[in-house]
Amino acid sequence: MTLQHGAPPGTSPGSPMLERQIGPVLLTLYGIGVMVGAGIYVLIGEVAGGAGLLSPVVFAVAGIIAAPTALTYAELVVRIPVSAGEAAYVERATGSTVAAGAVGLAIVGVGITSAAAVLQGGIGYLTGFIALSPSALLWPVAILLVALAIFGVIESLTVAGTLTLVEVAGLILVIVAGIRAEPSADWSAGYSGSVPWSGLALATMLAFFAFIGFEDMVNLAEEVRRPSHTLPLAIISALVITTLLYGAVSVAAIRSVGVAELSASDEPLVLVVETLTTRAGWMLGLIAVFATLNGVLAQIVMASRVLFGLGRRLSFVSALHHVHPRFGTPVRATLLVGALVAVTASTVDLERLARLTSLTLLVVFLTVNVALIRIRRQESTSGFAAPWWVAWFGAITSAAALGVALLSS
Repeated sequence: MTLQHGAPPGTSPGSPMLERQIGPVLLTLYGIGVMVGAGIYVLIGEVAGGAGLLSPVVFAVAGIIAAPTALTYAELVVRIPVSAGEAAYVERATGSTVAAGAVGLAIVGVGITSAAAVLQGGIGYLTGFIALSPSALLWPVAILLVALAIFGVIESLTVAGTLTLVEVAGLILVIVAGIRAEPSADWSAGYSGSVPWSGLALATMLAFFAFIGFEDMVNLAEEVRRPSHTLPLAIISALVITTLLYGAVSVAAIRSVGVAELSASDEPLVLVVETLTTRAGWMLGLIAVFATLNGVLAQIVMASRVLFGLGRRLSFVSALHHVHPRFGTPVRATLLVGALVAVTASTVDLERLARLTSLTLLVVFLTVNVALIRIRRQESTSGFAAPWWVAWFGAITSAAALGVALLSS
């Protein structure tokens, strides 16, 4: 495997270029949409099954693990604002072409597996409205999302941003319903007994899956206006907003619905809203369809940009470093990602996909934090800079979480 050390788009004559069209609002909504669509609508029941009444604590711990690494990404993307950012960060830090290529391909794998997991969850909600089997719905939905991703980045992100506002409104509805509902028997009884450490470890890994998204945002760097200003602001804003929503929603869900019922449901948040009114439950089910499919769209967009960036560096995928002259998007990379997402979603179960994604992402996060530590020793800081301890804390928490996950698997 050899990397081609070409310059980023716009600095080398004849190099394919992505247009800088994305502003801070669309980018922030994109980040929130990835996190919310990939997490709370799909995984709240799985987390409750492992952590029970401690689910809100689990989401808080997952957010703590993710936060310092988000700040690390915010600094690195200011230093190196390119697609396939993780590969570029590792290459700058180590000079290793093999390590850079491996990290870039791992991020593509994360995008594919997480999109497949969320697609499964979205299809689960969709079958409540369309009387077809999940297998009959999966491919048509995947094709529709790939077509939208190909059509244009502004069009894709405008749709994604609109859906994000809808799904946030749905979560607010969940919070209101959970607060107004009669407390469940589990909530009223309170927590007692020994701490289920193995269940908590698994639940934390699943909850961590719900925070993926900021690493997607940096891979749109070549399409963002004023990336050194816009990207750090959007990353931090998206993470803070999402963490607050997750905390409130997890409390509302555990308070209003029994743990066993919540963990057994394919539509867990619908159960929460149905404590308020059956009609509201139907509405939230529809919102959940949009939320999860929005998450799939966002991951397809991200993974295709990483492949586009890797095509500049990796000789065996150089054909994917191509921009369609009409749509201005990496069509070849998008088609490949979409096909792999659909195949994966049709063959692997949700929990296994979420765990695999979380494990891979923790390895990448550990690597990226170490890369920033090395880059700071080699170069001076300009623009946005996270506190000196952030990369160290991110590396330690990522390594600890990875160790716990491996021991509990």
